[in-house]
Formats: sequence, structure tokens, C-alpha cells
Amino acid sequence: MTGLASGPRASSAPSGRDTHSPNHSTPAEALVSSRRLVVKIGSALLAADSGELRRPWLDALADDVARCRSRGQDVILVSSGAIAVGRRNLGLFGRRLRLEEKQAAAATGQIRLAHAYQEALARHGITVAQILLTPDDTEERRRHLNARATFAQLLTLGAVPLVNENDTIATAEIRFGDNDRLAARVAQMTSADMLVLLSDIDGLYTADPRKDPNARHIPTVREIGPDIEAMAGEAAPGYSSGGMVTKLAAARIAMSAGCRMLIAKGKGGGSGSGPLAAIEAGDRATLFLPRGEPRSARKAWIAGAVNPSGIVIVDDGAAEALRRGTSLLPAGVVAVEGIFERGDAVIIRARSGAEAGRGLSAYSSADIRRIAGHKSGEIADLLGYRGRDEIIHRDDLVVTEPR
Repeated sequence: MTGLASGPRASSAPSGRDTHSPNHSTPAEALVSSRRLVVKIGSALLAADSGELRRPWLDALADDVARCRSRGQDVILVSSGAIAVGRRNLGLFGRRLRLEEKQAAAATGQIRLAHAYQEALARHGITVAQILLTPDDTEERRRHLNARATFAQLLTLGAVPLVNENDTIATAEIRFGDNDRLAARVAQMTSADMLVLLSDIDGLYTADPRKDPNARHIPTVREIGPDIEAMAGEAAPGYSSGGMVTKLAAARIAMSAGCRMLIAKGKGGGSGSGPLAAIEAGDRATLFLPRGEPRSARKAWIAGAVNPSGIVIVDDGAAEALRRGTSLLPAGVVAVEGIFERGDAVIIRARSGAEAGRGLSAYSSADIRRIAGHKSGEIADLLGYRGRDEIIHRDDLVVTEPR
């Protein structure tokens, strides 16, 4: 498994649903109809002012995750809170923390945070897998592909990835700066079709409702222009480093990737129900609707926004198989032109010279020359390591018209 198509566990996802149909334009409908959710949890929801974890809230969220998975949805969690929890254990309260103190707090807090999620989800028999990311992991091609493949494998195996920023190795400032944008990058990387930002507010307003009693709630946003940007206020006090400004920045990233986004109040509903259950029950939220969908957005980027670094020439059988939607395997490759590295964009051409497609290569040009014409099972013997079975996975490949 190298791409991010749903694995066996997710094959029971709701079928026959157009996830971007107008019929799914309410927050509840959009949430339930999604195939893959990325849910971002802010520090203020997860940790009290004292740094103590809110265990009942976390248990309710775990119930939400279990329910989503039971109907075939993939779930990825992006959670803040490591610094908030860690500073309590290190006695770092009452003042602004220096960078090295934040890193120390994150180092101890992340362990406790991951353990708390593990305990909460274990009640449902769900395995948690921790992934710590830096901006480079989402932007640099090879690291992006590595992270994407890791997410894919974890989801295939039925685990719930738990993501946070790798604060402990920051060298200038901590970061992305906020987990809103990190969550959007994760949604983009994993081709998610829904990003949920759980917040202390139930969506976007025409003005800050804490300051302006006449502020009106905006239920749906289809485009982020100057009028929408002007509605963003400042971050609320407390541990959260993000405000509406960062949420709109996240919305831009998500929408450009064809991913819908919800800003919703994270406190949950009555009788201890979780925050996702509250959305499904009809609680108010703001829904951001993109023009496309994740697969088409990613394919458009591969087809037109990358600069090909080389050419892979394939036989007629492979070219025909690509048109049927398969991945490119080593057996179908007859030659390579140019010098490129793993993760670089390449053009795929048939023997006739006609362009058959474009994609992101899972191997360098040197390695492809060594495995060209061979079966995938021979890769380990030829290269000395077991890489991916496909030279270009279908999720990283666009079939193009002959030119």
C-alpha cells in the first residue's frame, strides 16, 4: 500500500454518496458523508488551566471516533496540548516560556498526551499511532511521500494516527505556529475530504461575537475573499495559539486541496456526548466548501503544477494498463531518460513517444534503470532493499492525453 486509497477496513465506507453533493451541504450531512476525517483538537479543549487533562471530554471524543470508524470512515487526530500538559509536570507555570522550556515541556507532555489518547481509544479496541511532524515533512517532496505512505499504512492496518507538531526539535520558533494549519497540511497530504477544527467558538461570525453583540454567524463559506478575511478576530486567551486568522489560513489550504472544512464548538453536546456527535445532532458550525474534491485537486497539481525532472518510457501493455487506472510497475518500464530522485515528478511516455501520464516517482532514475523490466518481487534482490512495489502509485499518477 503506497497511496491513500481506503484500505480493507475502510472498504465499508458509505457508498453511493457524492461527498460534494448539494444534498450534503449542512455540517451534519457533510460530516457523516465524508470518507476520511482529520479532526483537530485545541489545547483549551483538552487541558484545563492547571494543565490537567479533561478525561471525560477525551472519553467522549473517543466515542465519536469509534462511531465514525464503525460506519467505515477513516479518522486522523491532530492534537495540541503537549506543552500545556508538560509544563504542569515541570512546574513551568506563571510566566512566558522560553523556546527551550517549550521544547522541554513538549518532550514530557507528548508522552502523557499520547498515553491518554491510547487509554481512551483502547476502550473501543482502537490502536493509536503517534506521528510528529515539522513543516518540512509536509513540504519537502521526499519527506512528504514518506509521511503520506506512513499514514496510508496505518489507516490500512486500522490504526488512528495521532499527529502533533514535533516541537522538541524546533530550532527557531515552535513552528507551524499553530495546529490549525498543521491539520490542514495533514488533510492535504492524506487526501482527506473533511477537516474539522474543534474550537471554543461555533464557527465564523461577521465580527467577534465576544465583543460585538450584533455579530452574525456565517453558516457556509464557498470562497475566502477580503470580506471573509475581514471577519477574523484575535485568538482567545489561554493556551491556544490559533485564532480565526489561522483557521481561515487552514481553510485556504484545505479548500485548495479539495477538502471541506468545519469550524465547530468543541465542548460537545448534552449528557456527555462528544463534539462530533453534537455536530451530527445539528449543532451550529461553519462549513467551508471547496470547488473540487481531494483526488481531482491532487491530480490537477501533479498534472500541471509540478516541473517534470525526467522521463520514464513504458511498453504498450503498461501504457494501456495506465489508461485503465493501474499503477506503474517495474515490469512495464523499458527505459529512463534524465536524472531524478525519489519523489520527483516525471513524464511517462509510450514507446511511440506519446505522453501516457505524469506522476511522482517512488524511485530514483538510477534505481529504476536497475529494476526496469523486472517483477516487483525482485526489487529487494536487485536494489538490496525492499522499496514499494510500484514505480508510480496510481494515487500519485495522472493519465494524460497523447501530445
